[in-house]
Amino acid sequence: MSDEMSKEEMLSDLTLLGQNVRKPIRKLETFPNRHPGRPYVVTLVCPEFTCLCAATGQPDFATMTIRYIPDQRIVESKSLKLYLWSFRDEGHFHEHVTNLILDDLVKALDPLKCEVTGAFSVRGGISITVDAKYERAAQPA
Repeated sequence: MSDEMSKEEMLSDLTLLGQNVRKPIRKLETFPNRHPGRPYVVTLVCPEFTCLCAATGQPDFATMTIRYIPDQRIVESKSLKLYLWSFRDEGHFHEHVTNLILDDLVKALDPLKCEVTGAFSVRGGISITVDAKYERAAQPA
């Protein structure tokens, strides 16, 4: 991808950035990676993730950490914020919601590698950390 890419080309797929959005949206938007072929890690940390316990309906709080090596696409952070917010009123087990987030990121980004860590706060005397990982299969030569 050229350094000559215009602002319009960079932003053409983004519909949420710059908008006054007041509700959660389950939509991950992406923009072109201007450095494909260079393996670098993008780390995003959301210390305010919430969802509900699937069994009791009680709130669960977590720090969600996303690490990925992009290929052609980068996740836009405002859409990620709204996407994570969309889980707030849904009941999920920790293991499931962490893997669901990973699956959605992989679908949106097609990254070389991606890892989602859900570090859930103590409830009932136990804290739970879930590490879900994806790595693209090697392409035959």
